[in-house]
Amino acid sequence: MGDTQIYTCSMHPEVRSDRPGVCPKCGMTLVPIEAKQDAAGMKHEMHGGHAASMGQKSPVGEHAGHGTKEQHHDHHTHMVADFRKRFWVSLAITIPILLLSPAIQGFLGVSPLFYGDLYVLFLLSSVVYFYGGLPFLKGIAEELSSRKPGMMTLIAVAITTAYAYSSVVVFGLPGEVFFWELATLIDIMLLGHWIEMKSVMGASKALEELARLMPSDAHKVMPDGSFMDVPLEELRAGDRVLVKPGEKIPADGVVLDGETSVNESMLTGESKPVSKRTGGKVIGGSINGEGSITVEVRKTGQDSFLSQVIALVKEAQDSKSKTQDLANRAAVWLTLIALGGGAVTLLTWLLILGKDLAFALERTVTVMVITCPHALGLAVPLVVAVSTSLAAKNGLLIRNRAAFESARNIQAIVFDKTGTLTEGRFGVTDTILFSDKIDERELLKYAASVEARSEHPIAKGVVSSADETLPVEGFRAIPGKGAGGRVGGKDVLVVSPGYLRENNILINDDRIRKLSSQGKTVIFVMIDGEVKGALALADIIRPESKKAVSMLKGMNVKCMMLTGDNKEVARWVADELGLDEYFAEVLPQEKAARIKEVQARGLTVAMTGDGVNDAPALAQADVGIAIGAGTDVAVETADIILVKSNPLDIVAIIGLARATYDKMVQNLLWATGYNVFAIPLAAGVLYSYGILLTPALGALLMSLSTVIVAVNAQLLKLVKK
Repeated sequence: MGDTQIYTCSMHPEVRSDRPGVCPKCGMTLVPIEAKQDAAGMKHEMHGGHAASMGQKSPVGEHAGHGTKEQHHDHHTHMVADFRKRFWVSLAITIPILLLSPAIQGFLGVSPLFYGDLYVLFLLSSVVYFYGGLPFLKGIAEELSSRKPGMMTLIAVAITTAYAYSSVVVFGLPGEVFFWELATLIDIMLLGHWIEMKSVMGASKALEELARLMPSDAHKVMPDGSFMDVPLEELRAGDRVLVKPGEKIPADGVVLDGETSVNESMLTGESKPVSKRTGGKVIGGSINGEGSITVEVRKTGQDSFLSQVIALVKEAQDSKSKTQDLANRAAVWLTLIALGGGAVTLLTWLLILGKDLAFALERTVTVMVITCPHALGLAVPLVVAVSTSLAAKNGLLIRNRAAFESARNIQAIVFDKTGTLTEGRFGVTDTILFSDKIDERELLKYAASVEARSEHPIAKGVVSSADETLPVEGFRAIPGKGAGGRVGGKDVLVVSPGYLRENNILINDDRIRKLSSQGKTVIFVMIDGEVKGALALADIIRPESKKAVSMLKGMNVKCMMLTGDNKEVARWVADELGLDEYFAEVLPQEKAARIKEVQARGLTVAMTGDGVNDAPALAQADVGIAIGAGTDVAVETADIILVKSNPLDIVAIIGLARATYDKMVQNLLWATGYNVFAIPLAAGVLYSYGILLTPALGALLMSLSTVIVAVNAQLLKLVKK
């Protein structure tokens, strides 16, 4: 295409490059600008679409051409709107259909409203059949072409049989019309599918949320030492960038100059800010702490750490199996029963019992309409709607219904540590005194007074754990070692073990060694030159975590933990909570693999977490549960979201999932089980005894079945969390 070819991103057209690569904002393959222009307005070509047409490989996996999550979301939204519109239009037309139906008029004791009303009834019913029933007519074609008959087949057979037979009756065949049953059946099925689709998870936006972690530009260090703000896509390996305090690091690289601490918790799971100095590696997307650093860029685009996490999320999501809907399995059997029962009824009355065609057809149609009860269309959607609403009121947002239903089978839960079992913030866990002239509260007050002037996360942890602080005079920072100042007329230092070693101050105490072995950060408080005590800090364990683990184990669910933290910290948390197993020092790219390992034991696994590093594992697990207070990407990758960030809600999820499944089974048993009695009666097995199920009585049975199913679904609200 020549040396002047310009490449751009389909999703971010402002991105420009003079050579092939990937978009730094979303990780997608850049395409020649002509190719993008050729596809102007065709939004569905974004992401992997162009890469596939160009013979290029998408950086987030070789799934190009299958459509993006955004496409699926748009399609899903359109389908929900389509069912809603068809339902309301069909429902409006059903009102005059009911008024014009002979069976309803007979029930109300009124005569036909006007001459030719049956033809008007036929026209109105035709609109409902072809407009309202279109999704089911399309559905039967798709199901039969894939040789997987299900609910769509059952509905289409019932409404087509009722429509065809009733139409023939209008134009001369003796018998009863089924138009009002046809219209109400279509209304109920449209309502059921509308409710069901609204509860189904929308497309995941995980890849977008991951891309948003990156800043939009970087402070590039120019050859003359000046700085220039440049877009991320212009960065190349070897470039130098300045990262100021509080800014996001723009690319993977190595620190050339400066010293700081970096918050990598959302990327690696490491709860403590990581100290960085010359030679230290930094990750794009992590947040710089209190110091300015100069970084040499080593990796950009698809080679970056963040892009690799994106690829892992995409791979895990695309490989997740889909659960077959319970109602569809029931519909398969009912389809066979409807077709078989209808055929047997027709042949029996015609060939064996010698009845005329009109009578035999009426019996056959009654059987086929009865076999597709309204209740079956609502059996699952109503329970789903009630359980979804009930869950939302209790802070449990269900995004993936199939995964939620499978939560009843959870055998193992793998927790992320930071932000899930713990609060994701430092706090004082232990106070050790070396002098009887000071108490714990006073020691903490002196330390917090000094640390209140510092922005370091450890300092914030000390301050948040204290009841009060005092004014400080002459505050001074000791780089890398602590801080000091005069508090209440006393010289107070809050320092690290390194400071004591440098000043030859020896502290020989088994309590300190034990705390250090647990992975806790230990700092020392010196007052007027004497070490008065020590404070141990760690990521605070949530008060609800221990109870949640205990209750889950009582439900025969194994409790495990994944963390990027070191083994000492992991062991301490596991011991405190009574976990069955833990995995420490696990890198983000290894987390999904660890979930696979647990799944390979034959266990149904749930994963709960809140960080970017948890996203691949959340997608890989049978059920992904996100802590709502975590990052957007974790939330968008998960099947269920805990808005209250309370581990006890995981217990509630399993309890609600089990109760929901029980209600579904009960409804399906009722919706299909009554056919055992209704179908033989509709076929006329008791005809010789003068008992014959009329279409009107059959419709009444269907209505009764629907009411029972609806009431039973509402009873789910009585189930305790």
